[in-house]
Amino acid sequence: MAKRDYYEVLGVSKDASAEDIKRAYKKLAIKYHPDKNPGDKEAEAKFKEAAEAYDVLSDSQKKAQYDRFGHEVPGGGGFGGFSSGSFSFEDIVSHFGDIFSDIGGFGGFSGGHSSRSRGPAPGEDLQIGIALTLKEIADGTVKKVRIKRQKTCPDCNGKGGTGTKTCPTCSGNGKVRRRMQSIFGEMVNVTACPDCGGSGEAISNKCKTCAGQKRVKTEDTIEVKIPVGVTGGNYIKLRGEGNASTQGGAPGSLIVHIEEKNDDFFVRDGQNLFCKVSVPVYRLALGGEQRVPTLYGEVKVKISAGFQPGTQLRVRGQGLPGYNSDYKGDLFVEIGAHIPENLSSKEKALYEELSKLGSDRDERRESGLLDRIKEFFS
Repeated sequence: MAKRDYYEVLGVSKDASAEDIKRAYKKLAIKYHPDKNPGDKEAEAKFKEAAEAYDVLSDSQKKAQYDRFGHEVPGGGGFGGFSSGSFSFEDIVSHFGDIFSDIGGFGGFSGGHSSRSRGPAPGEDLQIGIALTLKEIADGTVKKVRIKRQKTCPDCNGKGGTGTKTCPTCSGNGKVRRRMQSIFGEMVNVTACPDCGGSGEAISNKCKTCAGQKRVKTEDTIEVKIPVGVTGGNYIKLRGEGNASTQGGAPGSLIVHIEEKNDDFFVRDGQNLFCKVSVPVYRLALGGEQRVPTLYGEVKVKISAGFQPGTQLRVRGQGLPGYNSDYKGDLFVEIGAHIPENLSSKEKALYEELSKLGSDRDERRESGLLDRIKEFFS
């Protein structure tokens, strides 16, 4: 698949300044950040594509080559890049250094943290899904969920045991290095030691409760407040409700993904709702009022005399509210005809009388229709 133009990827012109290019990349990095789009492969691809474009356009020499030759540089090959799939989010952060330091609000990268993060690493985030009915979405609700998570060991208070020795993993350095070859040359990623958390020391006498892991598995019930007007695909981040940190940092977050249950009566389209209601044939002919259920109770709609089945009525303000908005969508009601079954003898007699009274009119209508068909084919 052909690569997109790097200027197009970042949404900048060829004469854009270095600051404009950096600003555009930050905007895309925030939009497609992995913590904002957990599990979204398309967002991951766009995140890496933007990183590749920025890597080239932020380097004056690479930019000059790209402006002259495009993706294929002299001597064969090309710029390659982060979108090839061999690079992780952590590799991108490590490569670009402090450009990410002022992009906040999403927590750390999933699965790890940059070597440039300040302070002890927090615990891991957890993710769950909650399925809501349309009524719960319309009114807002509070859901109780049970989650399994790691909490600080109560017996050793998260220390893992007593006594210390030199960490055998990092030899007391507190850091580990990972080297990898790339099209940019050798890259070295330095991170805190995963076993000692950067302290350089390991536990001599491990806690019997947690076996030196500093935390234990628990199952807890948590209340999740669902605001009015959410939609499937939204998520709620509950800070501090994830796993406990093993390095003295803050607990991770619980990320609650919103899902929608299918409704047997209503169909949702944005903030609007759609439904079908069958009306007795006599009411369609004579007119009257028809009761219609909504998410908020029952309303009455006016049926004019001679109302035709298949016509749609609009009931304003009976749809779904928006998130953080006072506006409500509308309810669209498609009117159908209810044909009675198991008629009583009196009802049958009345329908037969009605049939006789309308036979002349129906005959004229059918004849007119046949005449028009004949004219069409003549």
